[in-house]
Amino acid sequence: MIIFAAQRILIMVYKPLEQSEYDDIASRILYEDNHILIINKKVGEIVQGDKTGDEPLSETLKAFIAQRDDKPGHVFIGVPHRLDRPVSGIAMFAKTSKGLERLNEAFRTGDVHKHYYALVCAKPEPESGELADWLVRNEKMNKSFVTKSPANAKDSGYRDDVACGSILRHSATGDNGAQKAVLRYKLAKSFDRYWLVDVELLTGRHHQIRCQLAAHGWVIKGDLKYGAKRSNPDGGISLHAHSVTFTHPVSKKDITVTAPVHWPPFIDE
Repeated sequence: MIIFAAQRILIMVYKPLEQSEYDDIASRILYEDNHILIINKKVGEIVQGDKTGDEPLSETLKAFIAQRDDKPGHVFIGVPHRLDRPVSGIAMFAKTSKGLERLNEAFRTGDVHKHYYALVCAKPEPESGELADWLVRNEKMNKSFVTKSPANAKDSGYRDDVACGSILRHSATGDNGAQKAVLRYKLAKSFDRYWLVDVELLTGRHHQIRCQLAAHGWVIKGDLKYGAKRSNPDGGISLHAHSVTFTHPVSKKDITVTAPVHWPPFIDE
């Protein structure tokens, strides 16, 4: 579609969404203002483009806003944080460069407080506490491991790194690139074969919740990569970004947003 305005040619750069997709996006927006948009991400959606070439949620939101607001030209959508593809729940986007810059800084300094629901395959013991581990990321495997040595460890042999009950043997010389990962957890509800855990994420490391819970014996339901015995029917894992609390980057008001989760028969909010 080409629109003529003020002697300039403006091109609609986004294809119109089908009505069903448009309605679906509209129904999942949890919070929106001039600077921020928060949506309840589905399992399988990617937040930002990756090597798969699948359309990311950030691009779909650009098309949605262009269509809803009858806005020609490019729409700004920035990504201050990411959720893994098999994870559902709160995904936050910035609608302005100012909002993005300030949200990036808030995430970096830990001023964005996030809680997750995790449905795990073993009862946490103790039922609440804090986990502090050193994580090493393996890029080729797209997986993180809990290591017994901190990031500045100096050794010249082999070290045992643990991920969901398994041992990864690798040579190490000097800094192993590990990062400290900290989270708080508490048992929220028990079921016949699964346990619902509320997780407060204090640092943001690659696959942090998945890796740490699994390494302590509490594998997330459906998470084959970290030791679950079977997959979930939808191909996702039972990890949901449930709530976020932050100070608005422009208005400076404190905001809390929650994302409903539907895991019948376990949860039905």
